Amino acid sequence: MEGQFTVFEYMYRDAGNFKTVGRLLLSGRDANAEAAIRACLEWSDQFVAEQIGVPTLCEGHWESVGEGPSDLDHAFHDFRGLRRAKEEDLTLDVWGSLESMVKRMQTAARKWDVTLSPNCDP
Repeated sequence: MEGQFTVFEYMYRDAGNFKTVGRLLLSGRDANAEAAIRACLEWSDQFVAEQIGVPTLCEGHWESVGEGPSDLDHAFHDFRGLRRAKEEDLTLDVWGSLESMVKRMQTAARKWDVTLSPNCDP
């Protein structure tokens, strides 16, 4: 059953380089999906989580660093990659399909809207 799922790995890194990692379990596999996603990202690995419906990691990040929002925060999350799901990943709820994730990224490509993030100073 592991082979039918993909893990989307991502991270929030503030301007002080403090990092919080996340992962989503996606149904489906596609050897071309990572390249398709990377072609959509800003600066080769950045995306606005709120724009594509991916859970933001900011709240957990602030808890882990022991403070709230600061001038170190920004609108982008880092895409780390896709990998085949392992047995321990199957404890996660399925977030959606890999195909849907690729389509969301393609819709947002070259039009990332930082104003959708509460970390954006207008």
